Amino acid sequence: MPEIAKEMCENPIIKKISFTGSTRIAKLLAGYAAGTLKKMTIEAGGNAPFIVFDDADIDQAVEGAIASKFRNSGQTCVCANRLLIQSSVYADFAAKLAARVSSFVVGDGFDEKTTHGPLIHAKAIDKVDAHVQDAISKGAKVLVGGERLKDVGPAFYAPTVLSEVDPSSQSFSEETFGPLATLTKFETEDEAVRIANQTEVGLAGYFYSRDIGRVWRVAEKLEVGMVGANIGAVSAAYAPFGGVKESGYGREGGHSIDEFMITKFVSFGGL
Repeated sequence: MPEIAKEMCENPIIKKISFTGSTRIAKLLAGYAAGTLKKMTIEAGGNAPFIVFDDADIDQAVEGAIASKFRNSGQTCVCANRLLIQSSVYADFAAKLAARVSSFVVGDGFDEKTTHGPLIHAKAIDKVDAHVQDAISKGAKVLVGGERLKDVGPAFYAPTVLSEVDPSSQSFSEETFGPLATLTKFETEDEAVRIANQTEVGLAGYFYSRDIGRVWRVAEKLEVGMVGANIGAVSAAYAPFGGVKESGYGREGGHSIDEFMITKFVSFGGL
């Protein structure tokens, strides 16, 4: 497979490469493609912040967090990866989120009672557990989950909510890609934005607030390609999909046909 990818990127017959995957592999492919200055669209890794301000509708924010963090058991590139909660509403949000997550049923996808299924492989389970254990070692508290579900199967991990997560934890700098919600307090809007932007990637970001001025300010300040304001899902076939920084460049969806075309200028004279 590496040989095929290298050939596609380096062969001048191929005019365009579109890639969805990890930042590490995206950089490798971009290096291959540089030899022919090939046009690329790259949708790489994310590390989405999910911010809840003190003027948010907390019930709505909890439902948004469930949609953003736990769909497909946390295995999407736009899943919330760091939940930042303003201190005055922290306890309320944490309690309500933990209650909702504790109601999840993990198991066989053919069972109608099941709400969440397995992770993709053993390495994914190991990564989630490593992030959980690292956060706990730095002072985090387990509100829900925090363990492998070996009795269900080798690829199942309990949907987990951790409170008091320190920003130095691995889950802040690495995309977990699993059913782990980490909660961290903040005091001011500026602090929340600063923490949210402390990452090398910028695919999606979410926040909840009923202050329209804050909605516009924070949406502009977040260093991401897609923003969900008071909503936990940003993907739509008609909307441009993509990120900034090391999450890649170019867009899918929306007007993305332009990514596969070349603009040519023709000037006529002397007819």
